[in-house]
Amino acid sequence: MKIVANDYNPQEIIRIIREWTELSQRDLGKAIHRSESCIQSYELGNRNYNMQTLLQIANAHGITVIIEKKEK
Repeated sequence: MKIVANDYNPQEIIRIIREWTELSQRDLGKAIHRSESCIQSYELGNRNYNMQTLLQIANAHGITVIIEKKEK
């Protein structure tokens, strides 16, 4: 499955990735050493995550993050 991250807000991206991996908020948190409430805050948009966190999640679950420059 593939998404264009530009079409989503950050909290939706975290939720989509979690749903792809079929993990609960608690299990995703454990996988990246964060609490369940931290993951919930990411998904609600109450807390921001950084690129390091996104890459940590991606690397732990076989997800590729691609940054591509659009042709003009």
